[in-house]
Amino acid sequence: MTEKSNKLALYLLMFNMFITMGGIGIIVPVMPAYLQVFGVGGQVLGFLIAGFALAQFLFSPVAGDLSDRHGRKMFIIGGLIVYGSSQILFGLATEVWVLFLARFLSGTGAAFIMAPIMAFVADITTYEERGKGMGMIGAAMSLGFMIGPGVGGFLSEVNLTFPFFLAGAVAYMAAILSAIYLPNIKNIRETIAPREKLFRQMVKSVKTSYFIFLIIVFTFSFGIANFQATLTLYLDHKFGYTPSEIAIILTVGGFAGVVLQMFVVNKLFKRFGEMKVILVNLLLAAAMMLLVIYISGFFIILVVATLFSIATTFIRPAVNTLISKLAGNEQGFAAGMNNAYMSLGNMFGPALAGVLFDWNPNSPYILGTCVLVSCFTLAYLWTVKKAPHLMKATS
Repeated sequence: MTEKSNKLALYLLMFNMFITMGGIGIIVPVMPAYLQVFGVGGQVLGFLIAGFALAQFLFSPVAGDLSDRHGRKMFIIGGLIVYGSSQILFGLATEVWVLFLARFLSGTGAAFIMAPIMAFVADITTYEERGKGMGMIGAAMSLGFMIGPGVGGFLSEVNLTFPFFLAGAVAYMAAILSAIYLPNIKNIRETIAPREKLFRQMVKSVKTSYFIFLIIVFTFSFGIANFQATLTLYLDHKFGYTPSEIAIILTVGGFAGVVLQMFVVNKLFKRFGEMKVILVNLLLAAAMMLLVIYISGFFIILVVATLFSIATTFIRPAVNTLISKLAGNEQGFAAGMNNAYMSLGNMFGPALAGVLFDWNPNSPYILGTCVLVSCFTLAYLWTVKKAPHLMKATS
């Protein structure tokens, strides 16, 4: 592939990731009112979120492994079609069980989009440029999830189901563009063993050279999900903030993270190395999470939430880059495991945070802080003992 075709492929992959994350975010402001139509509330919403994450957990390793064997393109296209169909099904639902089916299919489609995309980025970037490529994909993810809720809220003024239908249509459009313009890259090798079941793949992941980074993926996904799942409730409970004020707090942080991922993250990798970026931002995220308990005032809360968002958005591409660099020829397997551990964090984070919030509104942030600090300690000790070279800059 030429440099021009690589760039086109990367931009199309970014668009696909943006569509996927935007489709997830677009339903967020609509869900409370939409669920009222079915006579259900927060408990069902929590299970719908868990259902999406469960599907990602189950199918991300499968998607990554299959893309190693048969090429990335066909699974990305298939994932977009399933994802788009699930969004439309969600909008057409007349029974609660259909909502669960649609969200599970949505998580399945997302798994077959995200894992092959991360492996694809590894295929078309050099070892030195891997961080930049992963940073651009991470920025597309953050931008999609940041813009999605705003677009969903605006479109819901037309009709409650309109955001779902639009998300489905755009996913179909992305599938068509991918079929036309995305090159097909295969990583078929005789040395690749027959595909294993998920449990065996998880066991296998423990023995990989990048397992510590999978733990970090789980940890910061847990922390982000923990923070986001309870922040709205916390700010409403403690300060009586309106939905628009809370939206500003979340959006500013997301926007800042996107901008810095696009223009700063690769420079940080080259100057300090990915591992230092991970360690510093784990501590920053932990500090900001703990500060939430003690601060007040809209501006101060905005700053703390923004710094937390920046820290977590820096960790994601750094971890993705190191996993990819250590994965060798099994890029699809590594990307699948990456998404699987992320999905586990996305499942357990909100579920546990919700239970703890009902017991004590401060407790989710205390737990999150302890988890992030423990992860920093584990990652630092592992690096010093097993891979001190990762503490060095890449150029």
